[in-house]
Amino acid sequence: MAKPVLWVVIPCYNEEQVLPITAPWFLKKIQELTEAEKISINSRILFVNDGSADKTWEIIRDLAAQDEHYIGICQSRNRGHQNAVLAGLMEAKDKCDITISIDCDGQDDINAMDRMVDEYLNGVEIVYGVRAKRDKDSFFKRFTAEGFYKFMKFLGAEVVFNHADYRLISARVLQHLADFEEVNIFLRGMVPLVGFQSATVTYDRAERLAGKSHYPLRKMLALAFNGITSLSVKPISLITSFGIGFSVVGLILMIWAVIRAIMGQTVVGWASTICIICLLGGIQLISIGILGQYIGKTYLETKHRPRYIISARTWEKEERKYLEDNNS
Repeated sequence: MAKPVLWVVIPCYNEEQVLPITAPWFLKKIQELTEAEKISINSRILFVNDGSADKTWEIIRDLAAQDEHYIGICQSRNRGHQNAVLAGLMEAKDKCDITISIDCDGQDDINAMDRMVDEYLNGVEIVYGVRAKRDKDSFFKRFTAEGFYKFMKFLGAEVVFNHADYRLISARVLQHLADFEEVNIFLRGMVPLVGFQSATVTYDRAERLAGKSHYPLRKMLALAFNGITSLSVKPISLITSFGIGFSVVGLILMIWAVIRAIMGQTVVGWASTICIICLLGGIQLISIGILGQYIGKTYLETKHRPRYIISARTWEKEERKYLEDNNS
């Protein structure tokens, strides 16, 4: 059996501090897997520059000039982590047998790649990297993160618990993933929808080596909301259920009020009236907002805008000249 060609896909956004540290780690891991005869010598490390405002792209170009295992693509502008990962996967799907996507901050254990490749060699098409524990997270982050996965499952979205974007995907699965053309991308939910045999590999997550996290609470909440509205319409069903429930309660209260009025037992209830109006008004505004999110996503999908645009590749003509100049 021929050794599989592996492309490690690494999204990068303003990573000039951490990239020089972790890039040699990825290269060493590729070399170890090659020496163990698990992957082909033609395997590569693909950095995806997501419109960085610092020297990330210059570092990627320099790495490509130093070693042929390093290659890179540059997006025309910042389009977000999910789009950057997808751009790398789509770039790799026709050039390799398997991909492993991983962040470049050094938090995900690269030694888990050995077990991922072993699973693939045993016939598995998708291998999810799953965090073994969250003991290094704050209580708030652990509570919100685990609550997110449980909430997603409750809403009917198929996601792997405690899995982010560290995963192995075969080229065959990528070919089918390419048929998913939605603009609102949430890979944690899209990949399981493709199907095929899958497995999980657990690992311990470390602290970020350098730089700052590009996923503060605001972006995490946006990602969670995007995932929910991209993968499930259950929120709309919940709105309908709430509407029916309150309508039934309202009907009962209306009959009760009429009976009280006939019996002459009505009293002025200003406070209770205001509370009911505020409650129902808030529920209506939230419901309209949720419906608006779905309508907005539908509007964006109908535009069929590109999910990413590649402005440069390290192996193209103008980039080859840069590499040759740096090697001379």
